Amino acid sequence: MSKNYLDAFNEWKTASFFDEETRTELSSLTDEKEIEDRFYCDLEFGTGGLRGVMGAGTNRMNKYTVGKATYGLGLYLLDTFGKDVCHEKGVCIGCDTRNNSRYFAKISADILSGMGIKVYLHSEARPTPMLSFSVKHVGALAGIVLTASHNPKEYNGYKVYDEYGCQLTTEPAKKLLSVINGISDIKTVPFDGNDSLVEIVDHTNVFVDEVLTQSRLSDTDAKKNLHIVYTPLHGTGRVPVLKALQKGGFAHVDTVELQCTEDGNFPTVVSPNPEDRRALTLGIEQAEKCGADLVFGTDPDCDRVGIAVKTNDGYELMTGNQVGALLVDYVLSNTDMSSVKKAAVIKTVVTSELGAEIARSYGANIFTTLTGFKFIGEKITQFEKAKAQGNELCGYTYLFGYEESYGYLCGTHAQDKDAVVSSMLICELCALCKSQGKTLIDKMNELYKKYGYYKDALDSFTLKGKDGLRQIKSMMIQLRNEGSPFSEKTSVQDFSTGIAAEEGFGTLPKSDVLKYIFDDGSWVAIRPSGTEPKIKIYYSIKEADRNKAEERLEKVKTEIKTKLSLE
Repeated sequence: MSKNYLDAFNEWKTASFFDEETRTELSSLTDEKEIEDRFYCDLEFGTGGLRGVMGAGTNRMNKYTVGKATYGLGLYLLDTFGKDVCHEKGVCIGCDTRNNSRYFAKISADILSGMGIKVYLHSEARPTPMLSFSVKHVGALAGIVLTASHNPKEYNGYKVYDEYGCQLTTEPAKKLLSVINGISDIKTVPFDGNDSLVEIVDHTNVFVDEVLTQSRLSDTDAKKNLHIVYTPLHGTGRVPVLKALQKGGFAHVDTVELQCTEDGNFPTVVSPNPEDRRALTLGIEQAEKCGADLVFGTDPDCDRVGIAVKTNDGYELMTGNQVGALLVDYVLSNTDMSSVKKAAVIKTVVTSELGAEIARSYGANIFTTLTGFKFIGEKITQFEKAKAQGNELCGYTYLFGYEESYGYLCGTHAQDKDAVVSSMLICELCALCKSQGKTLIDKMNELYKKYGYYKDALDSFTLKGKDGLRQIKSMMIQLRNEGSPFSEKTSVQDFSTGIAAEEGFGTLPKSDVLKYIFDDGSWVAIRPSGTEPKIKIYYSIKEADRNKAEERLEKVKTEIKTKLSLE
């Protein structure tokens, strides 16, 4: 182990600057691999900001790493906007229901207010998209939300938003990191606050009112006839989601009471991830007893939503790509497209093309971004700036954006994925389908019949620690050096070289992503996760029917996993 790691470890373990709890935790460590993993690096911003396992160490989420990031943000804002503007406009801070989220939010508020920066602090744990909304609503300079989204209970995270309510994208994040990394001694971080500069706010009602403006269904009878089971998975969705559905006219909404408690230990689930069927188990069991038409769950910070639909064979889960395609069709078919100037739908590079094909059939323009909803939010900012400047080349109107990982946004009340508005729209579409004697599965099959069958899948391999990161890096080098791993002919997009964006938008930021595109438009993409020690492989296979697509998918999966020695 390098002496530098031990030096940092020993300083944290003995220096009086660090609290007794931290020093006690570190004094109990004896495993050198564990010590190295805690201190070999600092946490860095990825596609979801700062995120890591909670605990003592420079490579962990704790009072001091959060404090250093916040102090760096304060210095960055003071240098960018000046003291007077920071004092007047300030920063919005929110948190989810995870262990220590409220604690970290209070630490962040203390540091910024102590630096003379105004703070708007959410009074309760609320959804991440509401933090994005709050920044725009009060005209703040930035936002912070303490959340690790759908990660296991051991994790927490720290996302930073710009003055447009968008997560910091590549270049501003680099500038902020430079400031944070310039704080050479963590003991210089000031933790004393100024309560006179902290305003406690609750934007729940005004946020919900904005969500309701995106409603597309006026049939009140259809809404009243839909039977829903909802679970917030111990997170922040319960209050705003139920308010939106109640105000929106849904009269028959049951909740999974065991999962309505705000609990960062997530005691009823293996992982609070609505992508995982196990997270919806209690909801599906409840729905089976009462015969509900739809089960849906939102993750702890309520920016993702997963659903299960009642069929003759039980409750069938739908993927993020499927729900995204359904919502594209629903939103655009219920929008007066003739009145929308240069309508735009945005998806990520690892999202299925089905939604894009549907959007094109309605005359919408398609934009593709890197993985991470912050890049969709950034595109919204570009559209709005272009309109303000009268730039005809780029004067698009945002209608909808989504990613395969269960995140969707209709409207621009927020510039991050929003499970509140998405849940409302999913319920509306389900109600509409029921009034027509159909289910969402039936509607999905109609889309497949019209546009072709798309089989999408994701393999995710966790390789923990420093050695795991080295393995992941080695795999990406191997793929670049040895060519395509597939027997079918493919073209390759290497996003690390900079890929051209749509006309008028230059190139996409460089990113460690490889995408292999087959002659028929099917594709496979490989990327390291920006928030977890994982390498992810995305598949999108287009065929005439489901059986052919599944057979071809297995063949493609075997080839790439054999190439990388992954099981």
